Amino acid sequence: MLIRTFCCLALLSLLACTSEPEATESSNYAKMPVNYPETATVEHEDDYHGTIIADPFRWLEVDTAQDVEAWVKSQNEVTFGYLEAIPFREKIEERLTELLNYPRLSSPFRAGDYYFFYKNDGLQNQAVIYFQQGLDGEPEVFIDPNTWSEEGTTAISLLGFSQDDRYVAFSVAEAGSDWRQIRVMEVATKKEMDDKLEWVKFSGAGWSGNGFFYSRYPAPAEGQELSGNNQYHSVYYHELGTPQSEDKLIFRDDENPGNYHYGYVTEDGNYYIMFDAPGTDGFATYYKDLKNDGDFVALFPGYDSKNSVVHNIGTKMLVLTDIDAPKYRLVEVDIENPAKENWKEIIPESEDLLQNVSSGGGYLYANYLEKATDRYYRHNYDGSDRQEIALPGTGSAGGLGGEEDDEVLFYTFTSFIYPPTIFKYDVKSGESTPFYEAELQFSPDDYVEKQVFYPSKDGTEVSMFIVHKKGLDMNSNNPTYLYGYGGFNVSLSPSFSASRLVLLENGGVFAMPNLRGGGEYGEEWHKAGMLHNKQNVFDDFIAAGEYLIAEGYTSKDKLAIAGGSNGGLLVGACMTQRPDLFAVAFPAVGVMDMLRYHKFTVGKGWIPEYGSSDDPEHFNNLLSYSPLHNLKEGVEYPATMVTTADHDDRVVPAHSFKFAAQLQKSHSGENPVLIRVATDAGHGAGKPIGKIIEEQADLWSFFFYNTDAPVKYIEG
Repeated sequence: MLIRTFCCLALLSLLACTSEPEATESSNYAKMPVNYPETATVEHEDDYHGTIIADPFRWLEVDTAQDVEAWVKSQNEVTFGYLEAIPFREKIEERLTELLNYPRLSSPFRAGDYYFFYKNDGLQNQAVIYFQQGLDGEPEVFIDPNTWSEEGTTAISLLGFSQDDRYVAFSVAEAGSDWRQIRVMEVATKKEMDDKLEWVKFSGAGWSGNGFFYSRYPAPAEGQELSGNNQYHSVYYHELGTPQSEDKLIFRDDENPGNYHYGYVTEDGNYYIMFDAPGTDGFATYYKDLKNDGDFVALFPGYDSKNSVVHNIGTKMLVLTDIDAPKYRLVEVDIENPAKENWKEIIPESEDLLQNVSSGGGYLYANYLEKATDRYYRHNYDGSDRQEIALPGTGSAGGLGGEEDDEVLFYTFTSFIYPPTIFKYDVKSGESTPFYEAELQFSPDDYVEKQVFYPSKDGTEVSMFIVHKKGLDMNSNNPTYLYGYGGFNVSLSPSFSASRLVLLENGGVFAMPNLRGGGEYGEEWHKAGMLHNKQNVFDDFIAAGEYLIAEGYTSKDKLAIAGGSNGGLLVGACMTQRPDLFAVAFPAVGVMDMLRYHKFTVGKGWIPEYGSSDDPEHFNNLLSYSPLHNLKEGVEYPATMVTTADHDDRVVPAHSFKFAAQLQKSHSGENPVLIRVATDAGHGAGKPIGKIIEEQADLWSFFFYNTDAPVKYIEG
């Protein structure tokens, strides 16, 4: 089914054309001296179960304070001064602008008589939402977020359509914040209604009757909108045309104020499915009978498993579950007889991860990860008549699904060297045909993508994708960008990136390992990298770097590591544990203070993944790898550019502020250790193209300069 409370369809990865380089900038660049701003310290100590921990940069946590704003300004002046002095930075920005200037679309999806899709003509800051009547209709603008702000920092996403498809709820986010405002538009007339709902986070819009269910927090205290501890995430029902103050509270858990509560309405409109999650791991699953205005019933109580309702046939729920199946299976659970012994297995667990099951056109679509690449199979509702959906190669696919009466579905396929292509899937024939292909002068035949396996510190075999130009000389002298994540059951699979071409066309190597803590090989792989096993993730990443050096791809003087959010933690931990192994480090919006991360906004939701310093069982483990607390005086650290944003209310910028301040204090040597703070930006979602180009130009310039890599200028 097409879940009618879907979040915004992700925009396609960026495509690009490439051409042969014409001129080369000499390497062996001179080290530029850096005069770091003075950072004040305070006398502050915390007692953790008898262990005293100093926190001299605690004052940097107050992001709205004038002295913090002054500190950010002074740090940015140093950072941007350094970046602007790199002789080829302007050329790289020009090249990135060329690469990103092309039309790109999302897969279409149907609501009533209309098809909707997102499109960016090239350098528009935000993708425009279009709609058209039928597949042959003329597209017209439905909502253009670029007209909502001069800076292009307003992001808009469709959340859910009313059951008669007359109205659609959409979210509005400003400057990258997780906070959303929900508004409503009449589809046919494009008339915006008066409804405006505030303080919304992590919510869809599940329509039922003359309104919809959504999730929100109480209004935060003034001045703490971007850093305060968010509590009491609750479900409300909003009736169209009424003020938010009259919204009906549907569910609030006063005993567990840190839990998240969100959900959707089943396609038949009969049930509201709600998830009750203490964090980012296991969750409870409830349903509410909307026909009879019933109470919430726990279909899967407790937080030890993950269970998602894919579709329902009357009272029979088709559930994707990891119960007795760490690589997941699909079962049928009749809510009138829900005991486990009465479950009917529809799609059994297999050797490969069953990462998702969707429905549409009267069928189920099982999406597997086989060695971190996608496979799709179509099934009847009872699991019979399994048929493979032939993909054009080995890579990543997604988006296949819709409503029961859909005759045509759409999905996207991509890989590291295969630009994202939208395919139309005919339900009756089972055939796929290309629907949208970018007309680019990009030749996949010029590049190599491969998957290798290497041993980690404890002997565990870890898979890694490697991409580079064909015929590249393995002389240990290639600038190499090692990217990782390793957490929260997140799977990293092949994807195309235009900005990455700046690396590849300059003789660089891109490497991406599937670290433990991720979801590529099921729940056991995830658990092997969480809580007390977190060091495995860092060992896997360090071993990836050692493998690339041993196999002649690169050397320690040419190797950079990068990652964002949990990946920023990864980079911070690895650069503090093995500063000798890497030339450059890019910790982006990272979780750097592992003793206090749960004190801000939604950080407490990560306790199931990391543990909490409030618990003596986890304190010592967190302290052992917390990037902030493992910087040592007098050590030469890699050339580092910490990146964060002033409106990041997911991983608050205090993490990066404190880490950068301590890094500058501890570091010894000529390598620059800088922090780049983006303004009017958040954790990453909804970032304008203009800001993306600037950030990528800064990143690749810093990378090439500090690996002494020759940069090839490309004209036109």
